[in-house]
Amino acid sequence: MRKALKYSVDLVTDDEFCTMGLEEGLQNMSTTQQQGWSLDIGAIPISTDSVKFRVWAPYARSMAVKLIDQGRVVAPMQRDGQGYFETVVRGIAPKVRYRYLLDGIKERPDPASRFQSDGVHGPSVVVDPTSFQWTDRGWKGMPLDKFIVYELHVGTFTKDGTFDAIIPHLSYLRDTVGITAIELMPVAEFPGRRNWGYDGVHLFAPQSSYGGPDGMKRLVDACHAAGLAVILDVVYNHLGPEGNYLGDFGPYFTDRYRTPWGSAINYDGPDSDEVRGYVVDNALYWVTEYHIDGLRLDAIHGIFDFSAQHLLKDIASAVHAQAQRLGRQVIVIAESDLNDTRVIDPPSVGGYGLDGQWNDDFHHALRVVLTGERKGYYEDFHGLTDLATAVRDGFVYNARYSTHRRRRHGNSSRHCRPSQFVVFSQNHDQIGNRAVGDRLSTQLPWDALKAIRALVVLSPNIPLLFMGEEYGETAPFQYFIEHGDPDLVEAVRQGRRREFAHFGWNPEDIPDPQDSATFERSRLRRENLTDRQIGLLRWTKALIQLRTTESSLGAGDGTTRSHRVWAFEDEQVLMVHRWTQGHAASLVVCGFNTSPVTVRLTEPHGTWLRRLDSMDKEFGGSGQGSMPTHLVVSPQGISVSIPTYGTAVFLAS
Repeated sequence: MRKALKYSVDLVTDDEFCTMGLEEGLQNMSTTQQQGWSLDIGAIPISTDSVKFRVWAPYARSMAVKLIDQGRVVAPMQRDGQGYFETVVRGIAPKVRYRYLLDGIKERPDPASRFQSDGVHGPSVVVDPTSFQWTDRGWKGMPLDKFIVYELHVGTFTKDGTFDAIIPHLSYLRDTVGITAIELMPVAEFPGRRNWGYDGVHLFAPQSSYGGPDGMKRLVDACHAAGLAVILDVVYNHLGPEGNYLGDFGPYFTDRYRTPWGSAINYDGPDSDEVRGYVVDNALYWVTEYHIDGLRLDAIHGIFDFSAQHLLKDIASAVHAQAQRLGRQVIVIAESDLNDTRVIDPPSVGGYGLDGQWNDDFHHALRVVLTGERKGYYEDFHGLTDLATAVRDGFVYNARYSTHRRRRHGNSSRHCRPSQFVVFSQNHDQIGNRAVGDRLSTQLPWDALKAIRALVVLSPNIPLLFMGEEYGETAPFQYFIEHGDPDLVEAVRQGRRREFAHFGWNPEDIPDPQDSATFERSRLRRENLTDRQIGLLRWTKALIQLRTTESSLGAGDGTTRSHRVWAFEDEQVLMVHRWTQGHAASLVVCGFNTSPVTVRLTEPHGTWLRRLDSMDKEFGGSGQGSMPTHLVVSPQGISVSIPTYGTAVFLAS
């Protein structure tokens, strides 16, 4: 056994706890029992001065831990029958830096590193997961139907671009906007300081330039203190191209499938059990060690798994079981291009059991109504009727023939609860994956933004706003990177140009993703809001407040809450009638009309009193041309004048 300086090394045995102090061993066991799960790969502190290292590396003949600080000790590891290597090193504590040494040649960061203080290529850092002093003991999470989601990018949300810098803005998000949950774009360690996060390669390590593990925990703790839930965007369909060393350790990837973003992850081939366990452990890690309230699984159509039990089902069941052990509510949401309700159907009927999914059909139909765009995937959508279908049923493509795909697409979602779908008029993809990253606030009249906001916030689904959307941010959100390999940078540049070709956008307009100016342009500009931005912010707050106080305007559960939708195609007006047992019904009128129109209403019957009107001066309107203060709708019908982009909310008297 090699010894150097103050370190000593023990190969791990089943009697590991016998080598620790009895008190420390019992304390460690107690913590694990309370959590019901703990991460058993990576660097695991097992006492005040001992760390167990465990890594799956079936490709390696030999493995060792190389301690970077204080003498660069190399500690040999013992292999078991499943390709795992383990050892215990004594005389070290958290914050020690280390690498794994494969076959005495390759030095690599830990695949389960909790912290990469020096970036994706640097050494890993030992972290004590129990050292942070949480104050959210009374926080129990939040049911999905209470979520009003605010998606943000840590690096561009504030000038400093850190987890800690978000904390002073939480009261604004809660009180001035009214949101109930923030959704963080991916934070797993990525190359450089500028990235959307989908190039992450260290799935267990919060981005060092954002503030690392402690910074992220401080943010989550502060959110819970403010009554806000935290959703984390996680990427299980690929890893980024730079700093991705998993392929040196084992068969994490496969060439049987292809993704648009890189090598497919091996979820159903030989030796895939450990790969699946690695990803399920990652989901449990965020829920357990970081108190995350929800996971948003990126682009699950890029997760290829033809085994009898799909990985998504494994993730959902493991997360829900762990949440129950922790006494919290944790939700799992998918981004999916499949329009397949198996994702959110319960396991009892053959589904995967996820809690919800993004509904891109809603967004695409809405943008076609607003802008008339018809290239790329927008060619499948044909106006207000499709938008009405999205609000009423969920999927527009429910086994319909798709011109864009040249095949039938999707299945029916009419049996699903509306609260299982997250809807939006903008998100990081639908802004940043445009040629210049332009927002709707730079493309449409201001009154149109208010109509959009009303439909999203008062839909029976779960509303999502993208950062700055609440007040009509005009700064673009563009695609940015900071890769170290010039060939990779050029490949990304060319890939972006090819990707946008089918939309007919000019390649010369696409900003250079590597240029730091692209990143700087994408920062929010909250200072000195204009009068119309202040009006839109007030409108957003008023809509959210109405949603949270009027029972009929909450998330639809398909039983006690119901809704109907009418599309007046000629007039370009959408109307949503919502009701719930024992409470006042509501009527939401959204005008997408570019000039004043008159619609004839013959239902829903009753007397309706106006609660909100987008034309009011407090919301930046002219105060003129408003809709009536009350409507009396009978079988004989009533004519209602709708001003340009006029939007109003009525409640039954």
